[in-house]
Amino acid sequence: MAASPLPTPLDATDPVALAQALIRCASVTPADAGALGVLEGVLGALGFTCHRLPFTEEGTAPVENLYARLGDAGPNFCFAGHTDVVPVGDEAAWTVAPFAGDIIDGRLFGRGASDMKGAIAAFIAAVARHKAAGLPRTGSLSLLITGDEEGPSINGTRKVLGWLQDRGEALDACLVGEPTNPQRLGQMMKIGRRGSITFTITSLGAQGHVAYPHLADNPLPRLAQALSRLSGEPLDQGTPHFQPSSLQITTIDVGNPTTNIIPAKGTAVFNVRFNDLHSPASLEAHVRGVLAEVGGSWDVKVAVSGDAFLTPPGQLSAIVAEAVRSVTGLEPELSTSGGTSDARFIKNHCPVVEFGGVGASMHKVDEHIAVDDLARLTDIYARVLADWFAAQGAATGTAA
Repeated sequence: MAASPLPTPLDATDPVALAQALIRCASVTPADAGALGVLEGVLGALGFTCHRLPFTEEGTAPVENLYARLGDAGPNFCFAGHTDVVPVGDEAAWTVAPFAGDIIDGRLFGRGASDMKGAIAAFIAAVARHKAAGLPRTGSLSLLITGDEEGPSINGTRKVLGWLQDRGEALDACLVGEPTNPQRLGQMMKIGRRGSITFTITSLGAQGHVAYPHLADNPLPRLAQALSRLSGEPLDQGTPHFQPSSLQITTIDVGNPTTNIIPAKGTAVFNVRFNDLHSPASLEAHVRGVLAEVGGSWDVKVAVSGDAFLTPPGQLSAIVAEAVRSVTGLEPELSTSGGTSDARFIKNHCPVVEFGGVGASMHKVDEHIAVDDLARLTDIYARVLADWFAAQGAATGTAA
């Protein structure tokens, strides 16, 4: 059936209505489309102090962000997420309107339902429940919500963290609501992520006629040899918490329109998803070393998306895992798989764990989240909050 009209004002304890309100904001990166205004209204009514934080820099689109905090004492438990979403793609391929927020057969449909407006709604509902119980009696709750996670990630979480640091405001633990579960809620949480680095290498030679190769310098055999070595030799065998690093060639470009010219150059691009045995600097040294052994002249460009990081299993991951077990009955895998997330910035400030909904439909047509999963995710987040603040209170001898 179709979703009923949203109540005004929104009920902060209802994750479904909150998720629908967010989905109905077509916040394709970097547009906000009112999504942060929805959150401000709900969080403000709960007593949060809200800061709208627009950031931009030359050559980039301006981005709206939101930091909201309830309380001013430490410790500060933060939920991090993003209201921006990827484009719809081929709208004709959708069987539902991508920004309608319709509920059909127990599933809430819409761009962002899985990644990750549903998780934001569930956390706010958990906070409303937590606050209704008079908690936390000590410490603070905060939300760091960006509009730049699905884009270049320049004017979002990184800059909000810098703003917090300039204010002397610390985060003590962070839960990121990315959709971490492959097929079923409770399967997986993330305690780290692989790093990502992209290389663009160009083998340089001298153009000439194919009939007179001695008068030219063909760069393509060197390019082929370098790529064969780089992709054919494993970087490592993995670690206890990380799968083996992976180097994948994404394009090879020569741009030669004729068959009788030796080209002057050939370019290839490859990405490395790497574990904590490597750093961007060590990988660049490895690539340059292989190119030096192959010989010839090379141009190398490097773009780093993020370092590998790990939050070693400890109090935060144990609390999240126990909450997942208590609600779903499943033992979540402590994983570092998948792509990058804004946790790569947060890990420099505090322990960070990721847990959200099921990601099977994210970035696809007919993206959705099960209504039952929204309810259970709210239960999980509420349990995490109760247990984390109780643990802090026990550590300091104060009530949670």
